[in-house]
This record gives sequence, C-alpha cells and structure tokens, in this order.
Amino acid sequence: SAMASEEPKAKKLKLSEEEKKEYTLKPNDQILAEDKHKALFDELVKLKVEYHAGGATQNSIKIAQWMIQEPHNVGTFFGCIGKDKFGEILKQKAEEAHIDAHYYEQDEEPTGSCAACITGDNRSLVANLAAANCYKKDKHLDLEENWKLVEKAKVFYIAGFFLTVSLESILKVAKHASENNKIFCLNLSAPFICQFFKDNLMQVMPYVDVLFGNETEAAAFAKEQDFETKDIKEIAKKAQALPKDNTKRQRIVVLTQGKDQTVLASSDKVETFPVLKIDSKDIVDTNGAGDAFVGGFLSELVQEKPLHQCVKAAHYAANVIIRRAGCTFPEKPDFN
Repeated sequence: SAMASEEPKAKKLKLSEEEKKEYTLKPNDQILAEDKHKALFDELVKLKVEYHAGGATQNSIKIAQWMIQEPHNVGTFFGCIGKDKFGEILKQKAEEAHIDAHYYEQDEEPTGSCAACITGDNRSLVANLAAANCYKKDKHLDLEENWKLVEKAKVFYIAGFFLTVSLESILKVAKHASENNKIFCLNLSAPFICQFFKDNLMQVMPYVDVLFGNETEAAAFAKEQDFETKDIKEIAKKAQALPKDNTKRQRIVVLTQGKDQTVLASSDKVETFPVLKIDSKDIVDTNGAGDAFVGGFLSELVQEKPLHQCVKAAHYAANVIIRRAGCTFPEKPDFN
C-alpha cells in the first residue's frame, strides 16, 4: 500500500539553454514551482505537449503492480486530486493499471501538474502541487474505511515529496508500520527535501526500514547531516546506522547513481550492483526512472524475495522506463 499526494501530470518539452537560465532549472533536479515558473506552464501548453499520468509514488505503485501482473490491486494508493478533467484521467489511469486508488477529492485546488523538461539524458522537473498540497489526515487517512486499508497493508512506500504536505499523515502510517513490524519505505526524492524539510525528514527517519535516494539527493543529505564525507558508500553506511525505532528490522539504504552502480547498505555490509547497460541512443527520457526503480524493488520486496533480487527487478524496471516517454510501460514485463 502506498500513501502520498503527488503531482499527477507531466508536460514534456525541450527547453533552450537560455530558457533554462531564465527559469533557473538545473539538470537532474526537482523543484516546486514559484511565481516565475507560472509562465513556463503557459509556454508549455502553447507547444505540442505530451501528457502522462504521473506523480512519483503513484508511478512506483503502478510499476510494482505491472511487475507483479497477477493478482490485480496489490497496490493501494492514497492521494489528493481536484474535481476536474485531469483528476478524472488519473482515476481512469489508476484503474487501467490495476491499482486501487482512493483519492481525497476536493474543489479548492485543481489536480496538480508537473513540467518535465528533458535535455539529453537529464530531466528537470517543476512541480505545481496544487491539489497534491491539500491532502488532509483528518479528511481522508483517519476515515475508518481508509485506515482499514492501511491496516491490511504489509509494505508502505511514501515519497519524500509528501513531507512538504502532511507530516502528520506520514507519522501515523510510519508508527503503525513500526508498531506492527511492517515495512516502511521512504524516498529522499529531491535535494530540496534534504535541505529545507530536513526537520520533517528526520522526524520520520527512525521509522524508515528502506530508504531510497539518488546520488544528488545522497550528497545533499550527507551535507545537511554533517556526515563529512562525499563517498556514496560511506553515506549509505551512515544513513543505515541512524537511530531506528523498530529494532526487529535493520534499516536498508539503497542509493542509485544513474548509469553507475547502485549502492545497498544493510546492517553488516555495503554492496554494489552494476546497472543494465543501455546505449544512449536508446534513452528516450529518464523521467520516471527513479520511480520505476522503486517500483521494481517493491514488487519483489512484497513477495519477500532476497535483496539482490529486489535490486535486479529495480534495474530491470528502470531500464524499461528510460526507453519510453514518461513513466509508461509495455503490456507485460519480461523479467524473471
């Protein structure tokens, strides 16, 4: 089961270097839209844009379900949408992906969107949270029929993005997981989460059984935590050793580095796993690659497979997604 509120639409375009400077976009970054970015969304719509249903956590749950195939509705998703066309599309796409989506629907804000600006092998994301920012614990998570879904779940995954929205919702789910010896997974999600939402992040960290991140997030996290190292294996080891509430489960830290090897730290060792080779001409866009990695990982984790198998599935899923636009996938996986 996954809980989060997300930016559910991606608009994709190629930006010139000048425009990127104007909007201060960095390669491989994720930011929240400010007033100066509103024009970016207006510019985008004038162009021929591709729309894809998205949202970081929702992408991961869809991929996990796709990897599992049968039974359907293994993944349950909570989020917040507007009562509008994009919201309807999201509901329809969730159904098509066979995930059990339970949205908090409100009409104060429209369904969120996210501009994905692709250049070469990099993607820069500008999220206009809108409805995604409106998720309310008391209006949704606390309702008996929704909390029952939490109680029935074995594994939870929340993107770090949600730390900007509803810390109390995350803590409620995280504490439930810890008290019932279930698996709680969190993603660092973006450098700005590690920097500007570090207090929220560190309130949740004692409950985190599996922590995901990429190399730029890991570097920002290490700097903010005064780890005094830039070595990714050391960062993984130090993050793994942070205080933990449920001592029955040792934390696992999984850090990706694009085309470079993935680092996995568990209580007794730090291992590295090479990613699947891909020719750069076969890369369509890397948007959704990290979400797909997590989805692949979760698909094996819920089946209680060993960690190396979880990483193998994660690498497979990411490799599939970067050959396609957005976080989309063929009808069936070719993974065993």
